[in-house]
Amino acid sequence: MKLKILVGTMTSTADYVAQAIQMDCADLVDEIEIALMDGLEIDAFDEDAVYLICTSTYGSGDVPDNARVLYESLDSKPKFLGQVRYGVIALGDRTYGQTFCFGGKKFDERLQGLGAQRIGEVWCHDASAGTMPEELATVWCREWLKEAIAATQRVAA
Repeated sequence: MKLKILVGTMTSTADYVAQAIQMDCADLVDEIEIALMDGLEIDAFDEDAVYLICTSTYGSGDVPDNARVLYESLDSKPKFLGQVRYGVIALGDRTYGQTFCFGGKKFDERLQGLGAQRIGEVWCHDASAGTMPEELATVWCREWLKEAIAATQRVAA
């Protein structure tokens, strides 16, 4: 199974999280590819992979600038994504309670609206908690990958 991590970031934090997952979880899957969302569109989901959206939240609950084209293409060029299995790591700051982790939550909502199937729950990291997102995300991802592997095996059977 291939894991493709799509990274939306303004300050590289989500990229650091993706790199930590790539190093820590390599023993669980055949391949882990990290792709910054820069310039990607909806066809980024055409590959045979399980996807992990790893994105921060920017401004008033928006997706990061480098994720905007991909996010908007899910609306402007919609197509059925029923074959897509994905998870979400949403980075945010709880002091912005009205928009906490909305970058990831917005991707989740739009992907589900196109028929993609989320595996597990959206994992939210709170920057104001003083914890390292890379450390907590790798622990979460190891458990999530077990669920993702089981889900893909059920589909293949």
